[in-house]
Amino acid sequence: MKKAKETAEAVPATAPIKIKIGGKEREFDVDNPILPDWIEDNKLTAGGYPYDKKMKSEDYEKELEGLQIELVKAQAWLQATGKRVMALFEGRDAAGKGGTIFVLRQYMNPRTARNVALTKPTPTEAGQWYYQRYVDHFPTSGEFVTFDRSWYNRAGVEPVMGFCTPEQHEKFLDETPHFERMICNEGIHFFKFWLNIGRETQLERFHDRRWSPLKNWKFSPID
Repeated sequence: MKKAKETAEAVPATAPIKIKIGGKEREFDVDNPILPDWIEDNKLTAGGYPYDKKMKSEDYEKELEGLQIELVKAQAWLQATGKRVMALFEGRDAAGKGGTIFVLRQYMNPRTARNVALTKPTPTEAGQWYYQRYVDHFPTSGEFVTFDRSWYNRAGVEPVMGFCTPEQHEKFLDETPHFERMICNEGIHFFKFWLNIGRETQLERFHDRRWSPLKNWKFSPID
């Protein structure tokens, strides 16, 4: 327990934030180990989630197993036909991109199912054509490739955080439809997914990352 506490305390401190939730101004301090009651009370229906009860675990597991079986079948089809699949996963921070990709690939053959989760560009990559470092990881014959975040960093986080210029952002918005048309014309089965969660759920997951010694590597002040 001492080691876990020391690990959690090693995460850089952040200032409390004030946000409006349900028309009320709330204060959230991720460095406080106690999660506020107003988050727990509203997290399920946050962000317009249309259900007021969680799905039963046994129903979820049954549904998930059926979908995973279909994915294994799809992978066998890819290997038999030489077709290629590429899926991008984008979404709000802590929306569950990594977890979704994990269960998607859980029973697939790792030899032909890859996940791509790139770090920030190296100096060499930063000097290349923007899409180049992603193209290097595109699927070859028979492969199923997922991207945990993608070139869409330039659509959202980069302009917000000042990691690209307004001109680079506009150029991205203009060029990306053409780039993705080339992907489809090449014969790659191309899918894009956006995962969304409500504010209360997001704050709960940030808090969990901040205080869990198994997850705090996922948390940074940028979040």
